[in-house]
Amino acid sequence: MSPQPVPPVNRDLSGFTAAVGGEQDEADVTMLQSATPRGDPKHGEVGSRTTDMKPRALATQDPELYELLQQEKERQVSGLELIASENFTSQAVMECLGSCLTNKYSEGYPGARYYGGNEVIDRIESLCQRRALAAFGLDAEEWAVNVQPYSGSPANMAVFVGLLQPHDRIMGLDLPSGGHLTHGFYTAKKRISATSIFFESLPYGVDETTGLIDYEELRKRALVFRPKLIICGHSAYPRDLDYAKFREIADAAGAMLMCDMAHTSGLIAARLLTSPFQYCDIVTTTTHKTLRGPRSGMIFVNKRRVPDGEGLINSGVFPSLQGGPHNHQIAALACQLKEVMSPSWATYASQVIRNSRALAARLQHHGHRLTTDGTDNHLLLMDLRPDGITGTKMQLCCDEASITLNKNTVPGDTSAANPSGVRIGSPALTTRGFKENDFERIADWLHEIVVIAQEIQTKYGKKLVDFKKGVPEHPHLLEIKQEIAKWSRSFPMPGQTDI
Repeated sequence: MSPQPVPPVNRDLSGFTAAVGGEQDEADVTMLQSATPRGDPKHGEVGSRTTDMKPRALATQDPELYELLQQEKERQVSGLELIASENFTSQAVMECLGSCLTNKYSEGYPGARYYGGNEVIDRIESLCQRRALAAFGLDAEEWAVNVQPYSGSPANMAVFVGLLQPHDRIMGLDLPSGGHLTHGFYTAKKRISATSIFFESLPYGVDETTGLIDYEELRKRALVFRPKLIICGHSAYPRDLDYAKFREIADAAGAMLMCDMAHTSGLIAARLLTSPFQYCDIVTTTTHKTLRGPRSGMIFVNKRRVPDGEGLINSGVFPSLQGGPHNHQIAALACQLKEVMSPSWATYASQVIRNSRALAARLQHHGHRLTTDGTDNHLLLMDLRPDGITGTKMQLCCDEASITLNKNTVPGDTSAANPSGVRIGSPALTTRGFKENDFERIADWLHEIVVIAQEIQTKYGKKLVDFKKGVPEHPHLLEIKQEIAKWSRSFPMPGQTDI
């Protein structure tokens, strides 16, 4: 039997009834008592009912916050968003995020909730799960998916909590090599990530000359360390991964293999990068980067390779780490996954890669060094050591010119706080309709800003505190900012109905 359609919401408060039971705050009781059945003889007819929640727009309810939101909207519209982990989501996704679903508590899973009234919520979450499997071409008999993680880091930790014991051994890509904090990062002085606090972590890295993952060194380390889990995936690695090699190494070491595809999931869904599902036991992802959805996370587990994995990971999410899921996020994710399965998605994803490569080629034309000498995906790493400036200084100058990117470690760096490069990504501006020639123009501006940063450093000094004095109101940076504002506003901004 097909599910019955959900009846439309009655937006009129006249149909509202309430029963007050147990201990109630006096103000709550007063509000509830004001909403009584139609025609109640004591309280009069419908027109006499009131509520303290007036239907005010944000601009009226909270002008201060409204103004801050307008300023952020203006920043996004008039600037160039090049952070590789950011994107612009759709109006439909925004509608889900701002919907009545934010009101509902639903601890547990479909069909097994700890709260009543979850019939519709169950259907939404189940729909999201079906679409998640379909988007990546997965068979529900072989794969299960949890769509409740609040984001990528909680998703990763839920896997560790569900499948590992405290002090089990893990291996992940080192942060300076392009890995993520949750893959077990620590320094000589401190265990930085909670992953490295609760589990024993040994990183693997890249070849400092090529910038590519050193699979042979990974093999040697894994055979000595014998980890319970090997993590492949990254937050700043511009090349596709060799999952077959990872699988071979994991099998030799007796380890499970997990892929964190947070950065590349949208490109994998478009079948433009190698899929990890053929080789990995567990796959996690965020949903707001190349997938262009809301800020949430997903965990996929192979039910055949990991016996009881579905139940263990579900328990790792709830009740081990999280309480009630964010139903507005799950609905928004379901909405975005429908778009990911549409024919237009491959067109978008392929343009993301073409734009990234066009940007890389133009920067190399200007003589700049890129880690791994290019890119296979949505991001690139610009190594600024030959230019004599740091990633922090480049980021400061770009901010002044309304170009948003982030400082980032490059192979050979010893400090994440003072890295030698910047990470640049193409997904967000591709969403706005930018093409290869547009990214070539952006590369020209980035080259100009490198030259400006060098001039500021020569005039004010190498120390960051001195360098900062030359950045604000720099005439050339302001000139670039004005050019960018005029140009950027000529492109559409998805998700914003008032622009």
